[in-house]
Amino acid sequence: MILLNFLGCLVTVAPFGHASIFGVNATFREPEVSGDGAPLLSSNVPYSLPRPAQGSFFFSQLSAFPEDLELSDYCRELLHIFSQRYVSYVNCLVPSARPVKICQNCYIQYNNLKEIYANISSDQVGPDNSSCHKSLLKSDRLMLVFQLYHGLNQIWYISKCDSCLSKDSHSLSNVTLYYMATLNQSLSCFEKHKEGNHSVLCKECKATYGGVNELYSKMEKNGNLCIDIEDSMNMTRKLWSKKFNCSFPRAETVPVIAVSSFMLFLPIIFYLSSFLHSEQKKRKLILPKRAISHGNMMNIQDRSS
Repeated sequence: MILLNFLGCLVTVAPFGHASIFGVNATFREPEVSGDGAPLLSSNVPYSLPRPAQGSFFFSQLSAFPEDLELSDYCRELLHIFSQRYVSYVNCLVPSARPVKICQNCYIQYNNLKEIYANISSDQVGPDNSSCHKSLLKSDRLMLVFQLYHGLNQIWYISKCDSCLSKDSHSLSNVTLYYMATLNQSLSCFEKHKEGNHSVLCKECKATYGGVNELYSKMEKNGNLCIDIEDSMNMTRKLWSKKFNCSFPRAETVPVIAVSSFMLFLPIIFYLSSFLHSEQKKRKLILPKRAISHGNMMNIQDRSS
């Protein structure tokens, strides 16, 4: 009874059988009693706390922000388009991770994402005379839209995809297309002769493999390489040298061998020239000594006479 009296002090009974405990809504039920008025102990709890309502007090206050802090319809639409294009770009990047084909497969999605971010980050005013630059990019410390775009843009920058695209970045460059066609010829030759003796493959595919190697070297000098081309060339060279055990003598090997041979014999030439030079000095030093001694002998003879 003391416990019930204590609970009765805490519980304020509301109309229609509802009570409030410290400001939290609760449902109150009368306890069952026996004939002598004593409460019955059963599994039924005399009162129960329901689950919090779907809209709690804190979240219900979000709608009470002033209108100037809310996003305009124009900015909300830009944010929605950004989310769609962001997901589209990520869905293109992940399948293109191995083998790397980011630049040739995802440049359209990247351009679309870049375009919508440029609209958000600019000070351009929308139809309702509102700018989304501050509200979407600088309204909080997290700056989520900026961080998301910056991460994906960094991937594009590291991949050097712009080197494989045209000037307007709306298509692959002619050099990239020509490289891909040349590479496909070499890979087709590998596929045709990969069964059986690999010496036949090395002989038949030497010309096509040499062509793609030469083209790659020219593109490297001109700065036309992106991650797609670098990765494809590395994989092709691994197939040629490690899997098929083929070798391809390059034109620059002859000068390298010549320079290496010269460096190998350079110590021998140095010591030989030093030895000959020292012997010549010895001869020059000995001759004056003999001449001086001969002069002295003549002086002695004159004095004796």
